[in-house]
Amino acid sequence: MDSGIDSSIARPEQHSTDGGVELAPALEAPAHDLVTEHGGRIHYYVDGPSGTRPLVLVHSVNAAPSAFEMKPLFERYRGERRVYALDLPGFGRSDRGNRRYSPELYANALVDFLDRVVEDEGEIDLVAFSLGCEFAARATALRPQRIGSLVLLSPTGFNARAMPTGVAAERVHRALSIPGLNDGLFRLLTSRPSIKYFYRQAFAGPTPPEMVDYAYATSHQPGAKYAPLYFLSGQLFTPEAGERLYDSLTQPVLVLYDRDPNIDFHELPDFLCRHDNWRAERIAPTRGMPQWDRPAETTAAIDRFWSERSAG
Repeated sequence: MDSGIDSSIARPEQHSTDGGVELAPALEAPAHDLVTEHGGRIHYYVDGPSGTRPLVLVHSVNAAPSAFEMKPLFERYRGERRVYALDLPGFGRSDRGNRRYSPELYANALVDFLDRVVEDEGEIDLVAFSLGCEFAARATALRPQRIGSLVLLSPTGFNARAMPTGVAAERVHRALSIPGLNDGLFRLLTSRPSIKYFYRQAFAGPTPPEMVDYAYATSHQPGAKYAPLYFLSGQLFTPEAGERLYDSLTQPVLVLYDRDPNIDFHELPDFLCRHDNWRAERIAPTRGMPQWDRPAETTAAIDRFWSERSAG
């Protein structure tokens, strides 16, 4: 909701890349800033009819994410629902301060957003993508009464192999934080050839050129390296996320997945057998970005899920 919190929300700031070019909005929609306690200034987009059940879209975390990743879903549902899509702290047009980024920071920032922006609009549906699913699950555990359902697109947390954690992850981050080294590494990861390579791995079909363009632009903002360094070191992942995050969710949950070059879903079948409120559908052929690769099939599965939830 856009009113009633004038002291916390301002018009979007102008953001420039290292080359002095303003970062364009990820979505063509009304945009606002929310100053949060935990994540600094969060930039978000909102559109759709008021008084409808709100939908909140949460993007992934990598070297160059933003609300742009959720564009197909935002465009699909903005005509019939109140839809929100935010740039998580450290990404897009949100604050990119040199702070300690953590799963707790992202979950608390999401809770701030839900409490202060969507406060008067009733129960919320969340749709989250990749590592954003873990943050959405944490936020749901903190505000279970606010969340009516979750849709998880290619969620992390069901891997057979574990990410570095604890002391090991801290050591990786210290190594990645060496001045000069991290700048060179981040420039390499966010070069146009690297971005194109990573997207070729994530798409079963051709990569939309606009995705490459926006990923390049957003990853060349001042401070763009800070949050991704925590991601690369493994510190944004929750060990044993199935037990520690997903197991406690009581809301209806839909998982949409197929293949993913960076994660696997080895533990998902057993998890589904033990949780009656969870269901899953394969959106094939996709390689981690079903909302872009197969938008019609993805939204049809989401619509069926919401329809069955309402009927139930």
